[in-house]
Amino acid sequence: MSLITGLHHVTAIAADPQANLDFYSGVLGMRLVKRTVNQDVPDTYHLFYADGEGHPGTDLTFFPWRDMSPGRNGTGLATEVGVAVPLESLDYWSERLSRSGVAGVREEARFGERALLLADVHGLQLSLVETGDEREFTPWTGGPVPARHQVRGLHSVRLWQRQLAPTENFLRAIGFAPVAEEAGWHRFSPGAGGSGALVDLREMPSEPRGKWGPGVVHHVAWRVPDDRAELAARAQVASAGAQPTEVIDRFWFRSVYFREPGGVLFEIATDGPGFAVDEPAESLGERLVLPPWFEESREQIERGLPPLNLTRK
Repeated sequence: MSLITGLHHVTAIAADPQANLDFYSGVLGMRLVKRTVNQDVPDTYHLFYADGEGHPGTDLTFFPWRDMSPGRNGTGLATEVGVAVPLESLDYWSERLSRSGVAGVREEARFGERALLLADVHGLQLSLVETGDEREFTPWTGGPVPARHQVRGLHSVRLWQRQLAPTENFLRAIGFAPVAEEAGWHRFSPGAGGSGALVDLREMPSEPRGKWGPGVVHHVAWRVPDDRAELAARAQVASAGAQPTEVIDRFWFRSVYFREPGGVLFEIATDGPGFAVDEPAESLGERLVLPPWFEESREQIERGLPPLNLTRK
C-alpha cells in the first residue's frame, strides 16, 4: 500500500523570471500563489503557480537561474510535465497557444486521452491533457483563461530511464501499481490513481544522462496528507533501498528528498500547512514572502532579486 496519494508539485529550472511569469500566468493562466526564494540558494526566486487557492497537486514551481547554461533532457531526469485541462478544451488551448505565439504545438493521443504537446518559453516539455477525473480545484477568477478551460493541476510526469527494472521495482516497493503500457511507456500510480497521480517510465538505454539547467525538471514532489504519513513514507522509501534525507521544514509544507534508482530527484511533501498560512488568500503571490528564518536578511535578499511585473498578461 502506498502512503503517497499523488503528485504534490513539480519544480523545474527557468531562465529569466519575468518571461517565466508571463508564460505561466499570462499564457497558461495559472495563478502565481507564492513568490519566495529558493531556500537552499536564496539569491534566486522560487515561483509557485497553481489553481486559485494553491491546492497541493496543482502547483508547478520554478527556480529561475538567468545565468545558468541550458539544461539537457536525458536519462535520470523527468523529461515532461503533464497538466490537466477539462474535457473538450484542446481546441480552445490550441487556438490560445497559437495566438500567443507558441510554436511547435502538436496533438497526440496517449492512454486514451487527447494531449497537446509543447515547450514553454525556456524549453520545458509540457503536455496539456484532457481529463474528466475529479480534482481539488478552485478557479482563478483574476486570470486570463475562462474557468471552464483553466489548467486543473498536475496530471503526470514522464521519466527516461537507462534501465527500467530498478525504478519499476522501487516504485512497486513503495506501493505504486502498474496501470497500463503503451508505445514503450509504462504507467504507474500510487493509491487510487487517476489524473494527478501518474508517472510514465520509458527505458532509453542509448540516451545520454540529462543535465540540469533552464528547460528541464529539477525534482518531482509526491504528496502525503500529514507529518505522520510523511515519516511512514520515509521509512518505506528507506526500506526500498533509497537514502532519504531527514524531514526539512519548508514552512508551507515539510519535505523529504531522495533519488530513485534511475537518478531522478524525488521529494515527499505534506499537504499542509499551505500557502495561505502567511498571506491572505486573496493576495497570494503579490509580494515577496520569506520563511521566518530569512526575514532578518530580507533587505539583502530583495536587493539581489530582479523586479517582477505582475500586471503583464
